[in-house]
Amino acid sequence: WWSLSRDKAKSACVLTNRFERGSPIPNYAGQDLLGSCPFCALPTEKAVLSIMMDVSLSYFFQELTSNPVLLITVALTLGVIFVNGWTDAPNAIATCIATRCINVRAAILTSAVFNFLGVLIMTHINSSVASTISNMVDFGGNTHEALIALCAALFSIVVYSVGAARFGIPTSESHSLIAGLTGAAIAIQNGIGGINMGEWVKVLYGLVLSLALGFLAGWGICRLVILVCAGMDRRKTNGFFQGAQIFAAAAMSFMHGAQDGQKFIGVLFLGMAFCGGQESVTGMVIPAWLMLMCSTVMGLGTSVGGEKIIKSVGMDMVRLEKYQGFAADLAAAACLLLSSLFGIPVSTTHTKTSAIMGVGAVKRLSAINFGVVKDMMLTWVFTFPGCGLISFVMAKIFTAIF
Repeated sequence: WWSLSRDKAKSACVLTNRFERGSPIPNYAGQDLLGSCPFCALPTEKAVLSIMMDVSLSYFFQELTSNPVLLITVALTLGVIFVNGWTDAPNAIATCIATRCINVRAAILTSAVFNFLGVLIMTHINSSVASTISNMVDFGGNTHEALIALCAALFSIVVYSVGAARFGIPTSESHSLIAGLTGAAIAIQNGIGGINMGEWVKVLYGLVLSLALGFLAGWGICRLVILVCAGMDRRKTNGFFQGAQIFAAAAMSFMHGAQDGQKFIGVLFLGMAFCGGQESVTGMVIPAWLMLMCSTVMGLGTSVGGEKIIKSVGMDMVRLEKYQGFAADLAAAACLLLSSLFGIPVSTTHTKTSAIMGVGAVKRLSAINFGVVKDMMLTWVFTFPGCGLISFVMAKIFTAIF
């Protein structure tokens, strides 16, 4: 049925993306298709897409062995997910270390487990972030070139991250991914026609959410905690907030997996679609095995490389008390949940850092480390044009070679 449907796809109506009247419609996995167009009685677009794209694990491995570009794309994506778990996910529980609510090894295990669960559960419940990443660019109708461009975008992330680290420029994997996809799409489409502004504008919303909303939420929750606990015995409240902060840090790790894991799941799913001759993943359901694979890789990255980073980040954070750490973690997790539900990709590190600064500002504005704000601004200033330009050049080179 797969070969037949791919041949028939060539004669599909361009306007409706449905098979022409009279074309034989094969069954999908031996099951009759449900749902039809009320005008022509042909299968709906979602049904046709289900026919035209096999998302089984066996087909995925079959394509990996026969398509070197897909193999490189998958290897680069999983590598970036692993590094993200290694370098970014530990930030989610750094405040627990700073306030001595939990020891380092227990913090690493907590982060790894809840990052895994965040990717797996949240993607199954609401995969809108993955959809935003998949649909924010248009690589054109040539799916072979589109797959090459996607590979170039991921390669540019690696090149930019290495170069930025060499020169001490702050980076964000989330922003690098968005910039890389955008640069490659512009290269393939020879203009900004490759950008879906309706989806890309969510990136701009994400910049505001990660900084402004994170700061305000941290400030507001901390103020609320102070008002509620006014006059209470500090020793008793410390015991409560020790457990509460561990809970909030676990929620933060969960939402980190939900945000960052979905971004790269969207890229892998897009690569599979290109390999199967699809121009987009609209109407398709992300398979469970893909969620499991990405969540496992992120969890492993966190467990392998987290200790040194957690210690360094925890020491560099604003000196917080337990109730302040709870407020910062809860505020950041709430912001990430809100952005995930609306499909807005944000930087988890920036959101957490902004929440911590908001908590610190409750006592005095001088507690804000404006050097951190400067680093975040530099990340935005350098990452989008820098990584985007590298991706543009790489896409041109890769399409010329392959």
